[in-house]
Amino acid sequence: MLLRFTKMHGLGNDFMVLDLVSQHAHIQPKHAKQWGDRHTGIGFDQLLIVEAPNNPDVDFRYRIFNADGSEVEQCGNGARCFARFVLDKRLTAKKLIRVETKGGVIELDVRNDGQICVDMGPPRLNPVEIPFQAPEQALSYALDIDGQSYPIAAVSMGNPHAVLRVDDVLTAPVHELGPKIENHPRFPQRVNAGFIQIVDRHRANLRVWERGAGETQACGTGACAAAVAAISQGWMDSPVSIDLPGGRLSIEWAGPGQPVLMTGPAVRVYEGQVRL
Repeated sequence: MLLRFTKMHGLGNDFMVLDLVSQHAHIQPKHAKQWGDRHTGIGFDQLLIVEAPNNPDVDFRYRIFNADGSEVEQCGNGARCFARFVLDKRLTAKKLIRVETKGGVIELDVRNDGQICVDMGPPRLNPVEIPFQAPEQALSYALDIDGQSYPIAAVSMGNPHAVLRVDDVLTAPVHELGPKIENHPRFPQRVNAGFIQIVDRHRANLRVWERGAGETQACGTGACAAAVAAISQGWMDSPVSIDLPGGRLSIEWAGPGQPVLMTGPAVRVYEGQVRL
């Protein structure tokens, strides 16, 4: 059986996108792992699946698999690619699209300049909701790794994030600390690890080690979580520009209880077919 797919990216964070509204197939974690291999498969950070919704109040259902086959709750760069994909494929004519994800409902706004704004909803800061093991909510937590304590912020944007401030992202130990933070026992569902360098009140540099994918060129939810952490701790003021290796995202957040708005591009790379 042949399935049509589209390869896309958001600031270099790359995706294989499958339309399972007009095509019918049962995708399993083993398929994501097989296709995600950059040497023997298509190669991607995440597999995005477009499905008909379960909820009548939304337009689509959106599922996300990492390249290691694990299914995750949310992906911000993927959400922008999702919006561009369903419009390009004429699965909808709407410019404001409501999408059901494992992490909750999000809204995608395709703007006239081609940029896509994603309403990610309010961040979750309660440790139980992240999930993160801590006796009470705090702006910063001490995370012990190999006998050393690291101050991190813990934020959920529908998926869990740990944010660590560093002096310089270029020399930050992303590949050494990233996997240790990802698999830290205080994060029972693993975690994405963000390393943020504050440039000024409205600009920061960021690198993200994503659970199940390793370091990626960009992470939309990671940029949102980093902005929330930086604004909460008084390091930055909204709106903020987050510069990732793949490019820049604009983030707005008015404070606790308010939604995080993320704006950035989405690009179609090529079309193809894969055998299931």
